Amino acid sequence: MKAIIIENPGKINVVERDIPEITDNQVLVKIKAAGICGSDVHIFHGKNAFATYPRVVGHEFVGEIVKIGAATKNITIGDHVAVDPVVSCGHCYACRIGHHNVCKELNVMGVHRDGGFQEYAAVDQEQINQLPKDIPWEVAATVEPFAIGAQVAHRGRLSSDDTVLICGAGPIGLIILQVAKMKGAKVAILDIVESRLEKAKQLGADKIVNGKTTDIVAAMKEFANGDGVNLIYEATGNTKILQTCIRDLPSPAGRVVVLGFTTEDFALRQVDIMSRELEIIGTRLNNHRFPEVIDWFKKGQVQPKEIITHVFPFQEAEKAFKLNDEDPENVLKIVLTF
Repeated sequence: MKAIIIENPGKINVVERDIPEITDNQVLVKIKAAGICGSDVHIFHGKNAFATYPRVVGHEFVGEIVKIGAATKNITIGDHVAVDPVVSCGHCYACRIGHHNVCKELNVMGVHRDGGFQEYAAVDQEQINQLPKDIPWEVAATVEPFAIGAQVAHRGRLSSDDTVLICGAGPIGLIILQVAKMKGAKVAILDIVESRLEKAKQLGADKIVNGKTTDIVAAMKEFANGDGVNLIYEATGNTKILQTCIRDLPSPAGRVVVLGFTTEDFALRQVDIMSRELEIIGTRLNNHRFPEVIDWFKKGQVQPKEIITHVFPFQEAEKAFKLNDEDPENVLKIVLTF
């Protein structure tokens, strides 16, 4: 089989590998489609603190089951499935209290172990989520990023009462926007790429803010009627933006959910947190959110097609990564097909 491998930062190749063997508790998935995520791009550029090399990347992938292990249950050859890339130990503190997505021994396919940018993958039964066969493969490949949207909604306790600011109108920001509007919240979204802000407007954003041309603090004061924003999602990884989100923008009893993962140090004032009983909430990956998202897809409650801008055959992965770097005005989600 063929696999897309990042040998080391900046070097990507399509190589020949053996089809993996499966254990009794695994299935063999013939990959049909896989999305390129920002974290895949960071691995390509050597800017992902969690990745090791060489690595077959890709954690947003779907396919068809072609072989099943002897101990698997309720799975048949030919099933369409979305693969949850999160693999946990099941017995550490985080796992015991229901946070397996931050397991002490966390393994994420495409980051810590080889992922979905290959023609076949051996996957544990617990990672499999059944898909309706009428969902096109390219659309199905967005289940994982929408699971991030479901996770951050849960972590931030998102509700229809909230006034929300999303910092970053990339694919994840636009997914969070869709989830927030589905739940009835009032939503503003911030970015510096005008085409992404226009897409956000099309998807129902109540206010769009270009950080290059607008005073963010004044815009949010107006948006929240002077009260501050109840719920902020920081998805840019920009420490200056996060400082502003903590210091200047939240309402009393507000929540700031942090998705970005820069390793830069930055200054905080304790008084900004304690004086408003501000919650700063981390969020990582997803915690068994695939079934919820697949239900959204079945009911048409979200619009996954709206974030897909390009589809490439997997052999053109290098070209796809290059386009993602060079054309942010026109690229949201790129999907590779197998």
